[in-house]
Amino acid sequence: MKAPRIVLLMGVAGSGKTTVGTLLAERHGGVFHDADDFHPQANVDKMAQGHPLTDDDRLPWLQRLRQEVINTAPEGKITLLACSALKQTYREILGLDQTDVSIVYLAGDLETLVERINIREDHYMKPGMLASQLETLEAPSPEEALHISIRSSPEEIVTQIESALFQSAFLLP
Repeated sequence: MKAPRIVLLMGVAGSGKTTVGTLLAERHGGVFHDADDFHPQANVDKMAQGHPLTDDDRLPWLQRLRQEVINTAPEGKITLLACSALKQTYREILGLDQTDVSIVYLAGDLETLVERINIREDHYMKPGMLASQLETLEAPSPEEALHISIRSSPEEIVTQIESALFQSAFLLP
C-alpha cells in the first residue's frame, strides 16, 4: 500500500486544521493549502459580520477548491488541504472519492474549540459562529475518515496521522 497523495484535514473552526496541515507539509515536503484562502471576499465579509455561510455561498468556493487544489495536486508529493468540509455533500463536491485521498477528521469538544478560537488574532471566524458549524457538521464515519481527537498537542496529532496514513497507508476505499 502506498501513502495518500491528498490529505483533507477537516473539522470545525478551532480544530487545528491549519496548524496540523502546516506541520505535516513541513515534515514531508508537501504542499499545504488553507481553504480559507480560497473564499471569495463576499464570504469573508459575511463571516466577519457574524453571519454563517449558506450552501449557496459555499458552492463556488468548494468548486474552486476542487479545481485549483484537488484536481491539480502534483504527483509524487503529498498535498494537504485544511478545509472544514462540514457536510458529506461538500466532500463529494470536492471530489474526495479518489483512491489516493485520505480524510482526517479533527474532532474536538466545545470547550477546547472555543478556547482555541478565542486566542486567535486577526481571523474572521468568531466564537459565535462555532454553533452554526457544529449544527451543520456531518461527521464522517470511521470507515470514511481517520478520526483524531484534538486534545493532544499538534505534534502528537501529527504523529498519530503519520502513523495511520504513512505507515499503514489508511486509504479511502
